[in-house]
Amino acid sequence: MTEGFDTDMLWDEFHRVVNMNSEELRAYLLADASDEDGFPPDPDMGIDTLGRGVLHVLSKRKGDLTKDDLDVMRQVVELVETMGDRTDDDSRRELMTVGHDPLRG
Repeated sequence: MTEGFDTDMLWDEFHRVVNMNSEELRAYLLADASDEDGFPPDPDMGIDTLGRGVLHVLSKRKGDLTKDDLDVMRQVVELVETMGDRTDDDSRRELMTVGHDPLRG
């Protein structure tokens, strides 16, 4: 993928709003997907689709991003900007599924 000004800005903004590292996000998504009965039997284990996309992007270098990666990044930035840093339980859980913990400074 050719890097452009928009990609550079999106990359920076995405990494600003995603304030959990990939290990923290993966652990959170796995815990969030489990319930008292354990993990569901499907291969995605009930993990949020956008959260999986964030993990995928976090494992890449900027030069390796695809159009799908850029779409994920835009969705995450928009979600975090729309929701702000709400700290009520439901909002915080939703934000954390995309790697943003509003309680972090």
